[in-house]
Amino acid sequence: MKKVVEIYNDEPRCGTFLIAEGFGRRHNKVLELIRKHEEQFLDAESFTPRRAKLLERKVKTAGRPVIEFLLNKEQTTFLGMLFRTSADPEDPVLKFKAKLAKDFILQEKIINAIYAGRITKEWIENRAAGKIARREETDTIKDFVEYATMQGSKNAQLYYSNLSRAVNSNMFNFSGKFRNVREVLTANQLIDVKFADKVVSRALIEGMAQSLPYREIYSLVRDRLVSLADMYGKSDVISEQLFIEEEAQ
Repeated sequence: MKKVVEIYNDEPRCGTFLIAEGFGRRHNKVLELIRKHEEQFLDAESFTPRRAKLLERKVKTAGRPVIEFLLNKEQTTFLGMLFRTSADPEDPVLKFKAKLAKDFILQEKIINAIYAGRITKEWIENRAAGKIARREETDTIKDFVEYATMQGSKNAQLYYSNLSRAVNSNMFNFSGKFRNVREVLTANQLIDVKFADKVVSRALIEGMAQSLPYREIYSLVRDRLVSLADMYGKSDVISEQLFIEEEAQ
């Protein structure tokens, strides 16, 4: 059975679309049940400001995309208690509930491993060094944005986020969504991303010095990041965090 719990903004969450499927319910009926007991679900919401609204997103389906709620462990548990289920040990719903519990425990274990990794001296030093490299890269990107704008780019400001995504997508495989990607990297991965930031800065500086068109410079950056990834390989952010915790046990 596929994973049903994911990390979303640093917290284990389960989407109501998969919950409905696992409990053998129609998704619209599950949403109606949640809205009926919305006060209790808002009380269990852990995001700030609390009780503002339930976390939701669009999910792709075979038909039209639908809106689903992303529930935390407390909310998912409460929802499961609202369902009537069979006591038959062969009931697939019971198997799904067991899978749901195991997945929440696994994702919590991963989150704990990430936090544990942040308190080591090596991680703190590498994070500090990475912030310096990141500031230098940001200053270079600022120059590149002005350079691209002067050449006629209408959306040059997007290069701040596009270049960050290029580094992340070429260097790492992510499982989950995080508020700050660099806060969940291991000490070794922080070294990798610092080096990647320097590669980006160097390519931008060289391209602008040669008066290349801004699109060619961006392609040069991506090519160098691809070459870097080919040399060192992409690392799995979450699996490495879990490995660290298992080694410490």
